[in-house]
Amino acid sequence: MLEVTQILHDVRAGRPGASEELVAALYDELRALARRDLAGERPDHTLQPTALVNEAWMRLFTGTEGTFENRAHFFSAASTAIRRVLADHARKRQAEKRGGGRGRVPLEEIDVGGPVRSEDVLALDEALERLSAFAPVQARIVEMRFFGGLTTPELARALEMSESTVERHWRLARAWLRGELGERDGS
Repeated sequence: MLEVTQILHDVRAGRPGASEELVAALYDELRALARRDLAGERPDHTLQPTALVNEAWMRLFTGTEGTFENRAHFFSAASTAIRRVLADHARKRQAEKRGGGRGRVPLEEIDVGGPVRSEDVLALDEALERLSAFAPVQARIVEMRFFGGLTTPELARALEMSESTVERHWRLARAWLRGELGERDGS
């Protein structure tokens, strides 16, 4: 972790070769996250892990190169980028299907760390937008945990709060999301 933080500082300082070291240090980890996030997609899905990572990487470094303080800050931003790429892709797919007939998405079926369908990503993205309007910390925790794969200790470090506070926010966010995702279809 300290190595990545140092490389991020070197990128910010403009050290030659630091950007390439950053790619080498983080790319495989991002691809593993992408593979996990795409595992539940249909076999003919057009977005592959490499494409997801490349698109997220482009979003991360367009106009913001060198602004990441440490590894946790980077993965926080990467969580957002991955979420947005997946949601944009799902929206495009839904539009191509003339609405796609989205159905109820129980939160229990959206397993953190497990496979997820693009329809679930879109429903979760929309719910997170609503949650962030009144509980931005809870929305951030869900985003970083679900899309970034961060654990409770990593979240606590990244958000500079205790693990018990992170867990409390996580429980509250999950409860709200269960109601929200079930409510979409009158359930």
